[in-house]
Amino acid sequence: MDRITIEVDSKWAKIIRSPVFFIIAALQGVSISFAPYFLYLSGQGRFFPGHERIIVPLCFAIIFLVPAFYFALGSSVVRELKRKAT
Repeated sequence: MDRITIEVDSKWAKIIRSPVFFIIAALQGVSISFAPYFLYLSGQGRFFPGHERIIVPLCFAIIFLVPAFYFALGSSVVRELKRKAT
């Protein structure tokens, strides 16, 4: 079996080794399960009634920005894999 070594930018290495990555990794589960559920409850008025102006945008931000981070990281890795293949 062949080994593949992928070199990523120093920017990504700093982000992955920083505490920011732990926060994003922790929010990953929230973006998949709890944020959509909180949006559902906010739509019914059962999750912090009166604070929908804060809760709804926060849920949307978590749902869309956490996967965007992983897509950006994944595109960097795929770009490096394609460069190694050619």
